Amino acid sequence: MMETDKAKKNKEGSILIVDDTPENLTVLRQILTEKGFRVRPAISGEIALKTVQTDIPDLILLDIVMPNMDGYEVCRKLKAEKQTRNIPIIFISALNELEDKVKAFAEGGVDYITKPFQITEVLARVTTHISLHSLQKCLEKKNTDLQKAIDEVKQLRGFLPICASCKSIRDDKGYWERIETYI
Repeated sequence: MMETDKAKKNKEGSILIVDDTPENLTVLRQILTEKGFRVRPAISGEIALKTVQTDIPDLILLDIVMPNMDGYEVCRKLKAEKQTRNIPIIFISALNELEDKVKAFAEGGVDYITKPFQITEVLARVTTHISLHSLQKCLEKKNTDLQKAIDEVKQLRGFLPICASCKSIRDDKGYWERIETYI
């Protein structure tokens, strides 16, 4: 039952894998699909940028060393656009020098996996960042809803007797109630 719950949760996560090595795309796609993720492969940075215009993923696994456009440039372009800047990007690369990792984070990556990769590590990092991204989107929605509620209370201020110092509202019976009871 636990595995079913995990798979159900993962189905909410869509992943774009960007790698110019077909074998890597095949292995990663198979692993992640088996765990219930929706996976789309892209063989180049150009294809990846076109793909995100039609369907924004919840996470991107991005190789660095690719012809024409490297992963750093792809990341920069994604982070420059409002609709894609919050997509978590995990770099996955054979480059394992400290400078490469630091540059990946400086460009906007949230994590870094070195090749050859371990399946359990990829799954752990992907699952963590999909969860964090989902929680972030939920928090943003709650903040938006809260702001709307605050705006409504501000509008009601002209209609309801609200104490300016304690922010309580006087009900029809003359009792003062905390404003939270009305939100």
